[in-house]
Amino acid sequence: MQKKLIAEFIGTSWLVIGGCGSAIFAAGVPDVGIGFVGVSLAFGLTVLSMAYAIGHISGCHLNPAVSFGLWAGGRFSAKELLPYIGAQVLGAIFGAGILYLIFTGKSSDIGGFAANGYGEHSPEGYSMVAGFIAEFVMTFMFLIIILGSTHSKAPKYLAGVAIGLGLTLIHLVSIPITNTSVNPARSTSQAIFVGGWAIAQLWMFWVAPILGAVCAGFVYKFISPEEE
Repeated sequence: MQKKLIAEFIGTSWLVIGGCGSAIFAAGVPDVGIGFVGVSLAFGLTVLSMAYAIGHISGCHLNPAVSFGLWAGGRFSAKELLPYIGAQVLGAIFGAGILYLIFTGKSSDIGGFAANGYGEHSPEGYSMVAGFIAEFVMTFMFLIIILGSTHSKAPKYLAGVAIGLGLTLIHLVSIPITNTSVNPARSTSQAIFVGGWAIAQLWMFWVAPILGAVCAGFVYKFISPEEE
């Protein structure tokens, strides 16, 4: 268990450093900025790279919603949920701390710091209801991809590619809506440093992704149960 938790800590910190870091440092650079398409790809690449780096150690969840979804799908033990979530949240905060130290080497005003939000804090002004629906549906589909690509009958060694590209697609759709969470740990890490409105709105980025993931777990377990 100790090795699994260390792997989850490292992997989730890399997701925040690579994904949120691309949004903070590289997305809006004049003339050469990667834009939200590049940020979408960056998030997918963090998961893709970690899937092959730590997948054989911890399963590479990197996300409390994923852990809940795998539990609902009968692929993960309930007794490991809290330790995994703790490691993921701490890893995300560590990653955000690294980004904070780098960013404040240039400016003390961190701005939005790639935090997730709705209403006036949505990139395109989408409402709380719109944001909740987006986060629920995107996380639901993310877990369907994860559960399907890691099924015993799925092609071996390709799960990381499907999951990484799936997360990229999710970001391409939903960055304009909520800045894309589908991951409570990632949302928590950025909200802690932004404070204020980001903390006040954080509840949605725990509730919607976990609900979507759990629903997906039950649905996939029904349509394609894993053989004993």
